[in-house]
Amino acid sequence: MDALPLYLDHAATTPVDARVAAAMAECLTQQGTFGNPSSQHLYGRRAHARIERARSEVAGLIGATMADVLFTSGATESNNLAILGSVRSRGQRAHVVTVSTEHRSVLDACRQLEREGHAISYLEPDAQGLIEVRQLEAALRAETALVSIMHANNESGVLQDIAALAAVCRRHAVALHVDAAQSAGKVPIDVAALGVDLLSLTAHKLYGPKGIGALYASAGQRAILQPLLFGGGQERGIRSGTLAVHQIVGFGLACQIAGVELPGQAERLTRLAQMLWEGLADLPGVLRNGHATRRVPGLLNVSFEGVQGESLLAGLSELALSSGSACDSDSDEPSHVLRSLGRNRELAQSSLRFSLGRYSGEQQVQHAVAAVRREVRRLRAVAP
Repeated sequence: MDALPLYLDHAATTPVDARVAAAMAECLTQQGTFGNPSSQHLYGRRAHARIERARSEVAGLIGATMADVLFTSGATESNNLAILGSVRSRGQRAHVVTVSTEHRSVLDACRQLEREGHAISYLEPDAQGLIEVRQLEAALRAETALVSIMHANNESGVLQDIAALAAVCRRHAVALHVDAAQSAGKVPIDVAALGVDLLSLTAHKLYGPKGIGALYASAGQRAILQPLLFGGGQERGIRSGTLAVHQIVGFGLACQIAGVELPGQAERLTRLAQMLWEGLADLPGVLRNGHATRRVPGLLNVSFEGVQGESLLAGLSELALSSGSACDSDSDEPSHVLRSLGRNRELAQSSLRFSLGRYSGEQQVQHAVAAVRREVRRLRAVAP
């Protein structure tokens, strides 16, 4: 059996932490906490208690209160609930501001609102991937109902100055939604200090299970959110459906672990990403995508001139990495994120996203540098 490739795709998904897996397993058997948390018998009450503990752990990671955390199936649902749920509640045509480099779950939700008659403004970031305060302020209108801007971009890793952008929204009494799927557990987040109204999270980006996430919604936003799902009235009537106890317990513990380990991991991953970049930077025609320092720890996106992207990925079979978002992996189109940063079609298609994580080390970075240098040189040597 062939050896598994070296994993460098932590931005897409991560292995479940062994401690998290053990806690989840305990909720799946007759000897464990298997009850329906909506039931009033002993088994249901025990399950409910585990869910509320997990809710507290998720809230603790982002400086929220338990009442502000609503469980969903992941960041895609959280983004849709935040955007569609808040704008539709207006009952009239509204205006939304977002960014052209957002995740598809935000962009496609906004396009749905356009089909429903709402107006959307798409801000273009600068060449470093950043949105300026004055740019956002100029886009706001009297009828603007929501601004949706992601914290850390899932392809470039660029971190927006959410506190400064939130201050603009507050001055104009506009709600701010932030997709924090890529930043939660990797950089400090305090929703009160940042001044955000809605914030999306997912477990599988921080060593928790796939298929579970959360939406932070301030009290004011919870009061107006329109649900996307209807049924049993779980999660304060905003997100109906039987709660998946094992996934929620795993999510909570993953948040608790990430919060404890965050300072040391952030420093270590920043150092490893710099080591990776320095190992590639002296190759001719190598370009780093996005701001050099305002970025989430461990994520590096690089373009290679004169190299065909599919051939580069195919030649790096010993590495597990990507050319962009996992959600767009079936598309032949170049990354909309890199195109928005000014890369032409060829450069966007010859880019690699390296994403280091909890299990990455110096030896793996050295291995990756050697493999990429070898393959780039080989492909350029045979290129017409």
